[in-house]
Amino acid sequence: MVRISVDPDECRGYGQCCYEAPDLFRLDDPPVTHPAEVDESRREDAERAADSCPMQAIAIE
Repeated sequence: MVRISVDPDECRGYGQCCYEAPDLFRLDDPPVTHPAEVDESRREDAERAADSCPMQAIAIE
């Protein structure tokens, strides 16, 4: 499994992650909601979304 975390102190809700992986990230309150874990087959999508974050608030493990 791939773990996803978003630092709520860094996230500004720009939504770039939502454009890259709309089924994994969603603008909400807190600014972005996401699953805590996804299948390994979704790693590339999660990493692409993390790379698109201008605040670098997304961590993928």
